Amino acid sequence: MNLHQFRFVQEAARRNLNLTETAKALFTSQPGVSKAILELEEELGVDIFSRHGKRLRRITEPGQQVLACIE
Repeated sequence: MNLHQFRFVQEAARRNLNLTETAKALFTSQPGVSKAILELEEELGVDIFSRHGKRLRRITEPGQQVLACIE
């Protein structure tokens, strides 16, 4: 768990769950953002985002709690 992972989650929420835009805003790659978020979810033991296929659909209740702690 590191600050970059939290920053990716926070920026994804700001960018309407668009990981391509999140990556552009943070000057990194989209696969890197996806991987970091998945690793954070695994470490925390919760889904921060619900997904449809590979796309983020919405922020889950635990995800809202994570975002509240980040901010």
